[in-house]
This record gives sequence, structure tokens and C-alpha cells, in this order.
Amino acid sequence: MSEIEFIDLWERKKSNNISLIFPDWNSEDERIVFFSPHDDDAILGAGYLILAAQLYRAKIYIVIFCNGSAGYTTPEHKNDIVKIREKESLNAYKNLGIPEERIIRLNYDDFSIDFYTGRYMPDGNEGTFHRVISLLREIKTTRLILPNSYREHIDHLAVYKIGAFDGPQAGDSILADMSTPVRIRSYLQYSVWGDFSAEEALTSGVQPNVKANYAVLVSENYEKQIHNSILQFVSQSKIIESIIEQRKKRKIENKFMELYLKFNPRPKLEYSIYKNIISKLK
Repeated sequence: MSEIEFIDLWERKKSNNISLIFPDWNSEDERIVFFSPHDDDAILGAGYLILAAQLYRAKIYIVIFCNGSAGYTTPEHKNDIVKIREKESLNAYKNLGIPEERIIRLNYDDFSIDFYTGRYMPDGNEGTFHRVISLLREIKTTRLILPNSYREHIDHLAVYKIGAFDGPQAGDSILADMSTPVRIRSYLQYSVWGDFSAEEALTSGVQPNVKANYAVLVSENYEKQIHNSILQFVSQSKIIESIIEQRKKRKIENKFMELYLKFNPRPKLEYSIYKNIISKLK
């Protein structure tokens, strides 16, 4: 475990134990679901955490929302790109130790997920809500890892919204015929390439340019393993070459850094602040 470190950037704490970023960690029943808008996003943004969580005996599930239909860089791949990317993603996640049965593809078209959010579509067909709620409950999800919601990609924003709003609903006593409700213990956002929103930092009274609150540091061996998985996406080499180049900036001394933003999807209204103001009025 010494090759992996977990850091709370806001509290200035460091630990070799994953419980620093996953409070109430229970290795006997942890099932962590990573929402990946496109098949390569979870590896690009959360690869270290995927490896780390498995070391702590968590079961990892990858939910890929888009089918990759817009990810062709040569015209001749247009009709085959979906099958090509499906094969590439299986190889990439297999390299990280994820079995095929835990790689779940929802097969929405690229740049289109936002149209499918919600319970029912205007045409009467089911939206993402039923699929996501059932999935999270059937897996018995304990942690949900979502893509960055701030200006990265319209599909990333849509998948974040689905996780942030449907995730808590998976634990509510509604739709009783859709498996037993399950409470998700914590939520994180990962960055594929963009910066996080400053909202959480500002509302927490933290220096607003320190937007991520957690970091995962790993040795070069882990970065090499992630890099080898990324290389499985041969069809995407032109599309993600700038992201791969940017990964070089993750290096700090002899380790590599991955950043996360913890957030509360259901922040409760804090009345005490307002009571204090009102009580002082004359």
C-alpha cells in the first residue's frame, strides 16, 4: 500500500489508508461504481482510484453511457467505430483487473445523453432514470464516482447530473418494485482534463483556487499501468493525444497525482446561520 497515498488537500492531511477519502470504509462490502460518459473517461480521470480501491478489496463497476459513435477520426471507421471501441474498452479495463461482467454499457449516442435524462421521454419511452436507479440498487452501490461537471463536455455534465440526482434517489423509499433501496455513502467527481468548479471551495470557506479537496498519489508503476490501458484505445489516439500529453503534468517528485472533488448531492439548509442574524435584529 505504500506506493499509494491519499491526501485531504483542504485539511492538509496525508494517509496510506483509503478511508481518508472514503469515510466509513468497509472492505467487506464496498461496491464502487464509476460513471464514465465515454469508454475511456474513467481510466483517464480515475484510473489510480480504480486500482487503489481494488487493493482495498472493493468491487469495481464501470458504467459507460455513450457508445462512441462520434469517436471516429477517419471516414472508413464510421460504421465500425462502436464495435471497435467496445473491444478496446474491454481490453483497457481488463488490464486494470475489471472483469467483463462489471463493465456495463448503456449505449447512448455521443453528444446526446442529456436528451434521455429523466424518468420518461416526451415520446413515452423510458429515460435514464429507470436504468440507473435499478442498476445502482442491484449492484448495492456504496460509492459513486462521477465525471467533472464544469465545462468539460456536454456528455460529462449530463452524466454528472444523472449521478448527482439519481444517486440519492436510489436510496429513497420510492419505486419499490425496482429492487431494494440502497444508500450511497459518498460521492466524488474526477477530472478527465478540465478544472473543477469553485463552488464547493467557496461555500466551505476554502481558498477558491484549491478546488479539488482530495488527491491520490501513486508510484510510476501505477501510472505505467494506466498508460498501458489508455493505449488500448487505438482508435482514439488522435482525439486524446492532448490529454495524454497533459498527464505528464501530474508528476510530482517521483509520484503521480490524480485529483478529486468530494461533494454532498443533498446539502441540507442550515437554519442556525439565519437564526443568529434574526436574533440580533432589534
